[in-house]
Amino acid sequence: MPEKRHNEKNKTAENNEQTLICGRNAVIEALKSDTLIDLVFVNKNAGGSISRICAMAAEKGIPVKQVDEKKLDHMTAGSAHQGTAAMLGCAEYHSVRDILDLAKEKGEAPFIIICDEIEDPHNLGAIIRTAEAAGAHGIIIPKRRSASLNHTVHKTSAGAVSHIMTARVPNLVAAVKELKEGGVWIFGTDMEGESIYRTDLKGGLAFVIGSEGFGMGRLMRENCDFLVSLPMFGKVNSLNASVAAGICMYEAVRQRKIQ
Repeated sequence: MPEKRHNEKNKTAENNEQTLICGRNAVIEALKSDTLIDLVFVNKNAGGSISRICAMAAEKGIPVKQVDEKKLDHMTAGSAHQGTAAMLGCAEYHSVRDILDLAKEKGEAPFIIICDEIEDPHNLGAIIRTAEAAGAHGIIIPKRRSASLNHTVHKTSAGAVSHIMTARVPNLVAAVKELKEGGVWIFGTDMEGESIYRTDLKGGLAFVIGSEGFGMGRLMRENCDFLVSLPMFGKVNSLNASVAAGICMYEAVRQRKIQ
């Protein structure tokens, strides 16, 4: 094997050793315990106790993702996975109510970031890092089609994920409705929105940050109270999701905290 490929394989194995539990018995025991698990991967064609693993994960509210044997082989760097692996989490999840209660305890108007299908863990980690620095009360992510609080997110966030509440919800629209009942205005980030610099951001607010490739989903867009945009003066008409999120957050900081 060429040295470069050998080193890459060793690096994959080392990283996965820190983030993945492989094998049926190991995954079952982890599900029985208080081990933080973000996601369970299964090859349903493997049969046997795979159905039990799926049921245990569902009981704990842990998402299950179906993958084929080839994908599992790659993820586990050739380890004996027996058709299943579990991705370890790096922080516990909270509820939307927990985030609202935290803002209330601090005597502050809620300041929340909603990530609408941000799938790149580096982007999610960067958003979390900026949100924590900006004093946001929490992050909301969907259970499906989103990066989760894995070790890549933890590293990219520079550990900020341990200091800010993150809620992982089955339905973002339902979470938005809960926020509205708590007195929070929903601001979607969209190219067609009003300039963020002409928008009042002093009250309870949640920014919706759309996915890297497609922006906000239709239902999320329809449930926003306002759409805001960043002015563009160059030839490129969009920004990286985490960069755009950071600019929006610090405009809110400027209005809310800096006199």
